[in-house]
Amino acid sequence: MSERATCVLCPNPSPMTLDGTNTWIVAEPGSTDAVVIDPGPLDEAHLARVIAQVERTGRRVALTLLTHGHLDHAESAERFHALTGAPVRAFGRGHDDVEPGEVIRVGGLELVAIATPGHSSDSYSYLVPADTMLLTGDTILGRGTTVVAWPDGHLESYLESLQRIEAMTQTGQVAGILPGHGPFVEDAAGTATFYLSHRAERLDQVRAALAAGDSTAREVVERVYADVPRTVWGAAEMSVQAQLEYLREQPSIDD
Repeated sequence: MSERATCVLCPNPSPMTLDGTNTWIVAEPGSTDAVVIDPGPLDEAHLARVIAQVERTGRRVALTLLTHGHLDHAESAERFHALTGAPVRAFGRGHDDVEPGEVIRVGGLELVAIATPGHSSDSYSYLVPADTMLLTGDTILGRGTTVVAWPDGHLESYLESLQRIEAMTQTGQVAGILPGHGPFVEDAAGTATFYLSHRAERLDQVRAALAAGDSTAREVVERVYADVPRTVWGAAEMSVQAQLEYLREQPSIDD
């Protein structure tokens, strides 16, 4: 997997979080500083396990990074700061903003901040160049596909983010994915391509549903997402809203 990254799984499983939130500890071998990515929800026992894992290796938490501001990833950020004293960085949400392409250096470790909006407007992924690994938060999951969390999420931005990741796999920058939920993804290239083809397929299905007379997002969900559990239909409805917005934004043939 990754020589530099260790996962501490938060016990918050659900249809949306899969096995739970992956909190990643990333550090350069031999360094006494570690970066924690996505401390997760406000779960004191989980935060204590993360800190214990860092200290077990003779390190301290020197920096906390967030992939995005959803509560299952970021709710505990301020509490984790209080426990560790480590600064918290993210995009927006009142934190010290990361910038696209910024190289973040901590204790000899290099991380590159990659803007990957779409699932949410503030989504960032973090590249570990030395391991050719990309920490993707909810942009790409370890199992299944993710939701475009409309209205904050935006499908056109999400497609551009997936294309950005796919291009990074083609240049050899990214070989594997360390996701925010689910297991390690060994085939980053194939997964990015699958995500893009899946989104194109869903768009075709939404177009067909509209042509068949469906007029609301719920009606589209009942037709297009009939193959997924009803427990995630609320999330599917957000994705459909994002797809409908995307189709409205596209220029017509007459344009």
